[in-house]
Amino acid sequence: MTHALTALTMPKFGLAMTEGKLASWTVSVGDTVREGDEVADIETSKITSGYESPASGVLRRQVAQAGETLPVGALLGVVADAEASDAEIEAFIASFKADTEEEGGEDADAASVEPRLVTAGDYTLNVRDAGRRDGVPLLLIHGFGGDLTNWMLNQDVLARHHRVITFDLPGHGASSKDVGDGSVTILAEAVSELLKALNVPRAHIMGHSLGGAIALALLRDYPDTVASLTLIAPAGLGREVNAQGLHDMVEADRTRDMQNALQALVYDKSLVGRKMADNVLKVRRLDGARDALRAIEAACFGNGQQSFDLRPVLDAARIPVTLFWGEEDEILPVTGAKNTPDFVVKHLLPQVGHMPQLEKTAELNRLVEAFLEKSQVAA
Repeated sequence: MTHALTALTMPKFGLAMTEGKLASWTVSVGDTVREGDEVADIETSKITSGYESPASGVLRRQVAQAGETLPVGALLGVVADAEASDAEIEAFIASFKADTEEEGGEDADAASVEPRLVTAGDYTLNVRDAGRRDGVPLLLIHGFGGDLTNWMLNQDVLARHHRVITFDLPGHGASSKDVGDGSVTILAEAVSELLKALNVPRAHIMGHSLGGAIALALLRDYPDTVASLTLIAPAGLGREVNAQGLHDMVEADRTRDMQNALQALVYDKSLVGRKMADNVLKVRRLDGARDALRAIEAACFGNGQQSFDLRPVLDAARIPVTLFWGEEDEILPVTGAKNTPDFVVKHLLPQVGHMPQLEKTAELNRLVEAFLEKSQVAA
């Protein structure tokens, strides 16, 4: 009888990552794990994050030891059925490279996907499209001043069971810098054009911060394109905003100043290091980048407050909606969650700041996966 065996491999957190350090195991050999459970902590030059098991079973081997630095794709351990013999485990480890070359696992396929430029109406957008091709895709919309790498801990995990699309909004990352009047209406139009360019008539939409407001504007203006909404600390549900914090993220021009500005995004300030700040500064210094962000800042957060109210859109929604919000959010206060109708499934997260997808990765991925499965059935 053949038993299920699954390789735990060094993940690819970010497009430029080539190796990572196994900081620690968080489970022991012999422990039972579920798909999505954190089994190890992985440290890179940019971030330390939990690594989620891609399968349920028993951790039978820890092939790599805490403290080891290994290339992306290297074997860390093996999860298997409890009934699998030691001989099967050893044979699996010995033939790991041959097996992965022959079978090409989903995680490896997802991690190898590189972004590409897509013409979407009047925009040129930087897009990363990963995962399976059947079913309704999931489109992720990042927040103000971010880019598609904001989803580096989410996209490939969710792409195990879904087609997952990330992209740089106009004015951000490697996308074109023309943002028109910088309004959520214009940015939602760009998202609609992207869906058309990718031949996606309908998608599940997950939006963070300003991306949440854009998702709501998409539902308002192009309702047939939205199958469900996952909102993460969304703008548009109140007037209050840390406008100075957003301004600092646009205008900071030194590493230390940018690091301080970015630390407002998280509860655990150690998550934001100098290299992360340097990477953001490189993008800010591209031609037209700051001017584009200034236009969006003026249109969306002028006069020190949010300039739009999208609560009526959410009140009128007739699709599944779930909400995540960190209780220690320093950018958009969690009180905005009170301005949502009862049908919205809410997850308020203690000791989490403005980026739950970074600070509570495993929990958010697991809950989003369950929400999508339920939404697919409802559809």
